Amino acid sequence: MAQKVWGGRFREETDRLVDRFNASIGFDRRLYAQDIEGSIAHCRMLANQGIIAEEEALEIIEALGEIKREIERGEVSFHDDYEDIHSLIEDVLIDKIGVVGEKLHTGRSRNDQVALDIRLYIRDAIHVVIDLIKKTQLALITLAEENFDLIMPGYTHLQRAQPVLLAHHLHAFHEMLKRDLKRFQESLPRVNVLPLGSAALAGTTFDLDREMVAKELGFDRLSENSMDAVSDRDFALEFLFNASVLMMHLSRLSEELIIWSSREFDFITISDAFCTGSSIMPQKKNPDVPELIRGKTGRVYGHLISLLTTMKGLPLAYNKDTQEDKEALFDATDTVEICLGVMSRLLGAISFNGERLREATQEGVLVATDLADYLTLKGISFRKAHEIVGEMVLFALEREKELSDLTLDEMKGFTRQIEQDVYEWLDPMSSPKRRNIPGGTSPEIVKKNLERARQELEA
Repeated sequence: MAQKVWGGRFREETDRLVDRFNASIGFDRRLYAQDIEGSIAHCRMLANQGIIAEEEALEIIEALGEIKREIERGEVSFHDDYEDIHSLIEDVLIDKIGVVGEKLHTGRSRNDQVALDIRLYIRDAIHVVIDLIKKTQLALITLAEENFDLIMPGYTHLQRAQPVLLAHHLHAFHEMLKRDLKRFQESLPRVNVLPLGSAALAGTTFDLDREMVAKELGFDRLSENSMDAVSDRDFALEFLFNASVLMMHLSRLSEELIIWSSREFDFITISDAFCTGSSIMPQKKNPDVPELIRGKTGRVYGHLISLLTTMKGLPLAYNKDTQEDKEALFDATDTVEICLGVMSRLLGAISFNGERLREATQEGVLVATDLADYLTLKGISFRKAHEIVGEMVLFALEREKELSDLTLDEMKGFTRQIEQDVYEWLDPMSSPKRRNIPGGTSPEIVKKNLERARQELEA
């Protein structure tokens, strides 16, 4: 059985169930690389400050490198006798080099050590997520470019509203992901703060060079209050919040893909490689991939709420409750990464039914707003024009017609300002071209937006 690093104070053996309950080695083992990286930087600083001998530091650093390689080769057992990854690595180190290994923990507590490891982990995770967001954005832009000429109904309240370019619709999701990317980037400076040197909560009596450790590990600045540094998990909460918003956007995209792939819409076909079937209904082809992304969104939300709830009543400084940050953080990271990876590939496995999109755009009087704009240009106030067009829509619907099917005489019965040129405004395929303002759905504007987006992603 591994000896407890804090065992000197205790006379009795820890209850075996308490050992299991207290241990985090089952999940914090994945911090081994960050723990060793931080330990090497700490060790170099101890030697530089003359706190340990240079030859001792070299021996420790060499052994830590060996331990990292052994872990990666699967040669280190992560058994439950160890409380956490920190005590395991320290114990293996001492087994390798003896009493010299016991000097590594000088001026350091597991409290500031784990805070460091988590910050290093999140920093790494942010860079991975940013890269995956960019790949998903690029997949969206490519899909939009490949289907640039397609026009579809835009929706509000899931009711057909106005004709838009399909590329404009897809670009909207690129913009959501662009904000997500920015949020992760902007959070990096708040993650990249060195807590090491805070020790348990009050700092340490040893003359540590914290600036040296920060430079060694690539941190931008030092924590300014030791009590805050060891108990702060705001950076983890911010990561989980950013992940939750990102998942919300992926879920919204997934919802549309699910709807579009239904027989009722029939806008898209998803490749067989990204669908599954039914165990009882031979005809079924189910959009399980976007459904799973939609479902996993709630899982990430749960991790954010879980950690917020854990943190809400904690007194200063460190409390064991914060051990609960890791499983939430690790699972949220894994979930976001797999969802982004799958979504970027799924987008390349979609084909659009152009004929069905055209049919859908021709139905549902989608050019009613265009007609109101036309009347406004003829000198009628927009509010009055809106009322007139509403009456015309009702008239057309009662006769199972589109506005473009009405005769000129029928339309003039509502207002004499309508002339033959009105039919140019009643073609749904021409509607997007008139929305040629920044942010609009005209082909000219959308093309520029797609070009700009691709340039930004490929820069």
